[in-house]
Amino acid sequence: MLSQDNTLIGHIVEATAGYFRARMIAGQDGFKESVTIGDETYHPGRVGSYLMVKQAGAEILVMLESIWEDVDSEGEVAYMTQLAPMGEFRGEESFDRGVRNYPTTGAEVHLSSGRRLATVFGGFSTSGFKVGTLSTSSSTNIYFDAGAFYGRHTAILGQTGSGKSWSVTSFIQSTLKAMPNAHIVLMDLHGEYSHKQGDSTTISPFPMSKVRCIQAKDLEFPYWMLTFEEQVELFIDEEDPNASIQSAYMRATMLDLKREANKHLDLGNVTVDSPVYYNIEEMMARMKAANERTADFGKTKEALYGRFDHMLIRMNSMISDSRYDFLLRPKKRTGTETLPDLMRDFIGLGQRKAAITVLDLSAVPFDVVPMVTALVGRMAFEFNYWNPRCTEFPIYLICEEAHQYIPRADSRKFRRSRRAIEFIAKNGRKYGVGLCVVTQRPADLSETVLSQCNTFICLRIANPDDQKYVRSLVPDAARSTFAALPALSRGEAIAMGEAVPMPVRFQVTMPEPPPNSPSIDYATYWQEEDIEIDIDDIVDRWHKQLR
Repeated sequence: MLSQDNTLIGHIVEATAGYFRARMIAGQDGFKESVTIGDETYHPGRVGSYLMVKQAGAEILVMLESIWEDVDSEGEVAYMTQLAPMGEFRGEESFDRGVRNYPTTGAEVHLSSGRRLATVFGGFSTSGFKVGTLSTSSSTNIYFDAGAFYGRHTAILGQTGSGKSWSVTSFIQSTLKAMPNAHIVLMDLHGEYSHKQGDSTTISPFPMSKVRCIQAKDLEFPYWMLTFEEQVELFIDEEDPNASIQSAYMRATMLDLKREANKHLDLGNVTVDSPVYYNIEEMMARMKAANERTADFGKTKEALYGRFDHMLIRMNSMISDSRYDFLLRPKKRTGTETLPDLMRDFIGLGQRKAAITVLDLSAVPFDVVPMVTALVGRMAFEFNYWNPRCTEFPIYLICEEAHQYIPRADSRKFRRSRRAIEFIAKNGRKYGVGLCVVTQRPADLSETVLSQCNTFICLRIANPDDQKYVRSLVPDAARSTFAALPALSRGEAIAMGEAVPMPVRFQVTMPEPPPNSPSIDYATYWQEEDIEIDIDDIVDRWHKQLR
């Protein structure tokens, strides 16, 4: 009969460096899958449950990987289990990942109480960063090490519908409760964390006193903040036979215009990459003049005649397109003096301070998303790179749908965005810039970025290529935990890395309120009567780019 003093349920019959095997004790009715002792109910035979191996004063926490029936030499049914070692207790209140004192055959297998599990998963509770509960024990809270989670980069991986947005929202909500003076910048590509109601009221899943939701058109990312190479990529077709001439002329002209426009300011040495204002229309006027310049009363064409035809058409086309106004025709960022205000709004130190800045990029044209995300990443890094108090003012950049602009494959279109985020991944920690990448296709995401992440939150992943890639990121001892990836329920995740004491399967705390990413109930809406749709209003919104 099991009791608080007698929790023995089996004995080790085989021990290796990577796993243990045990024979479980069975009564007349066989092995009991569920055992109740006092107020606690245990499931010692359930895959994923935690047990304790004890021998000679050593206590090793193990996770049950598999259970099966066998027949022993006497013809009796034996209930066998394979156990993965997770770590070792040092006294009553201390737990270390890894095992020093491996058991021998005959070591005892015991139930693990909720109190001992709380010692493991509550070890980081001092920061108050609670993220969920243990999947096999809803009474056991899971806490992350906030310093490792935010300071050593994190990846949140999972297919569509697995609960990525829920998890991001839940983690941020928990952060704002425990660490109200956080500084988080979230790139929202689909308006999930910021959307407007019919009366234009902005709705966010975060406390309105702690969040600023800014659309790209309102914040504005002016063209003069782009590097020279980014502007070349934006305006010059690399397949144009005159591309090299256009680039050289553009460099010289841009440098002249930047120096002329800012000579009244004490800026030091202005370079072609300096984030200072210049007049893009003046640059186009100079290009047009060079493109039409002749000599000898029009009889002789000069060297640059006709060299800018395609480039000028491309620039005129983009500047005339209202979708690019936030970038090419800024209304507020019309001088170098406006840069401090831009950075204040960006980092949450504007007229209304905020712990989290949600950048709504849903209306940004797809072809310039990589360029805008590159600029956002560079702004986050440059802010703290030049901040003499960067170690006291850490900031965190969350890249939603990261596979869309930080791809694994080398592509000219995504080269700038990938380079900017990879630079943060490799160097951000030194200057207090943390990074979180959120993606549904980990196999398509930059290998460099993922290799720099020290914590992985994996939700349901069904794609075999993605499963294989995720398993290749974890040590052999933890791979059995990740076998459950395709079977996870919505909002259930497996975490491993620096922010957790050991790989753990847990249920993410339900965000309240949730993000704007509901699963649409097709069956219900298609069974109900048709609703009236205002086509004229839809077309009008399309024309005006309003959502």
